[in-house]
Amino acid sequence: MENTNYDAIILGGGPAGLTSGIYLARAKANVLIIDNSMIGGQTILTHEIANYPGIENTSGFMLANTMKKQAENFGCTIKSNAKVERLILDSDQKSIILSNGESYTAKAIILATGGRSRMVGAKGEQQFKGMGISYCATCDGDFFTNKEIIVIGGGNSALEEAVSLTNYASKVTVVHQFDHFQAFQHAIDEAKSNSKIDFIMESKITEFKGEGGLQEAEIEHIPTGKKEIKPINGAFIFIGYEAQTEILHDTPVKLNDRKEILVDSNMQTNIEGVYAAGDSLAKRFRQITTAVADGTIAALSALEYIHKK
Repeated sequence: MENTNYDAIILGGGPAGLTSGIYLARAKANVLIIDNSMIGGQTILTHEIANYPGIENTSGFMLANTMKKQAENFGCTIKSNAKVERLILDSDQKSIILSNGESYTAKAIILATGGRSRMVGAKGEQQFKGMGISYCATCDGDFFTNKEIIVIGGGNSALEEAVSLTNYASKVTVVHQFDHFQAFQHAIDEAKSNSKIDFIMESKITEFKGEGGLQEAEIEHIPTGKKEIKPINGAFIFIGYEAQTEILHDTPVKLNDRKEILVDSNMQTNIEGVYAAGDSLAKRFRQITTAVADGTIAALSALEYIHKK
């Protein structure tokens, strides 16, 4: 019969959750990792990763797959595409109930539920998701070979993915709401030096339009209010992430006004034996390296707690 009682259960299989699993399982803890979709989190959506220490120019998918194999090799049990229906966290024995009726218990819980792509909120965005609008260059870039697209955003992800999309698209136009970028200088320089990339600054998308698929974007110049219609074949949106913490809204776990998890320096939440790590936290920087660091601290803190029980 399947084991239903664990030393630790980790909710989320991105870099933070997988790192926690690696550390816990290597310390001989009995660990279950549960994710509501594919293992790897937002990492698998990244076309190229060049700044992860010790690994040069790999894809997000490959890095996530390596982490997954490492966690499994140390003994983690991993469940993907599993929907959590209910959490019982305010007792010595924590419980996780899945939508299929399966239930699991653990001494410690690590919340590594991650984030998801933030939507622009323009008219027609929901209608054209998957029909011209994408949030993943790696997933959908080749669908726009020799076509004109826009990229919305001005951070590292937007500019780096704009460059990667020039491998497919005939023209990439970056639309950004400010007069300057929030990216690192090397990302700005690389994007500006690419002849296939144009820029529309101090502007926002107010509507996506089309018949049967995305064909146009209405762009408003913010200082003047002047609008223009730009014919396009696709739009890629990279304006950051929001925490995936809906599962915690009916629990005692404290969140801030942005619904991000509040933790102390040991990654412990306000509940004893419940820790958190990764992009679902209230913090300034969200990188794979910071998620891995969070996961390490959460795991080591959870180990101390488990050994006391």
